[in-house]
Amino acid sequence: MSHAVATRGQTNRMSAPPTHVDYQLSQLDQLEAESIHIFREVAAEFEKPVLMFSGGKDSIVMLRLAEKAFYPAKIPFPVLQVDTGYDFPEVLACRDSWVSRLGVRLVVASVEQAIKDGIVVDDGKTSRNRLQIGTLLNALEEEGFTAAFGGGRRDEEKARAKERVYSHRDEFGQWDPKMQRPELWSLYNGRIHEGEHMRIFPLSNWTELDIWHYLGREGIEIPSIYFSHQRRVFQRDGMWLSESEFNPLRSGETVEERTVRFRTVGDLTLTGCVESPADTIEKIIDEIAIARVTERGATRGDDRFSEAAMEDRKKEGYF
Repeated sequence: MSHAVATRGQTNRMSAPPTHVDYQLSQLDQLEAESIHIFREVAAEFEKPVLMFSGGKDSIVMLRLAEKAFYPAKIPFPVLQVDTGYDFPEVLACRDSWVSRLGVRLVVASVEQAIKDGIVVDDGKTSRNRLQIGTLLNALEEEGFTAAFGGGRRDEEKARAKERVYSHRDEFGQWDPKMQRPELWSLYNGRIHEGEHMRIFPLSNWTELDIWHYLGREGIEIPSIYFSHQRRVFQRDGMWLSESEFNPLRSGETVEERTVRFRTVGDLTLTGCVESPADTIEKIIDEIAIARVTERGATRGDDRFSEAAMEDRKKEGYF
């Protein structure tokens, strides 16, 4: 009898296995899963998508997510870069490395060529960054792309905070923030008419800090200028700009060597750097965690022309 009691007690202790396991993805895994879902939805829904690729950290994360979304198959659409002619050499080298490794088709829309062809007009006053608008729209039309992935995030800038994941563009490539479609329960409406296209933003819900955590976790190759290095720079409008033949000094400006890094990359005549000793991703994460200004607000001169500078460009067809 004592043996039966002991056995019964042992059985009670060992029975009643858990009926529910509380399993939840990490924040990064949730963001990754959402973005991969968006890539697959677009590939299934649109006839001819393309991934806009600048060679910067956000577009590189997009390319990594697209790689994961369709692995082991190749990415089923090309990548498109709008080349201002004023791009950082380190960024172009990183772009070529990614394109070569993944075996994707690279379409380069050159602002310089667009000027020669009369597609856009260089009046000597308009920045190359703004001339990207006509260059991009012409490339999308010529290639017949019906959807274009962009790396915009809602935390970057006020206008981008208004953006939906599927951002409709009319037959002129223009964006109307008042005419966006609802995206309840993450259901996306991709219906377009002839001549229209859709901009797709898989990173909408990511932050700059999320991007850097993901870069660190995945061990992703990015341009070296994101890390601290010595550079000859000069100060203009409160920003440190790179010395370059495309950046002639103005009266009173002087060049000096500083320890800097870039938080974002673009047209080198308008993209500033910040003084920083952060030479690893871990140090960059620590630095960004206490930053109170987004990368665009801190280092992109084209967003400083007016409060609505980005929104005005987006309405015309900008990224």
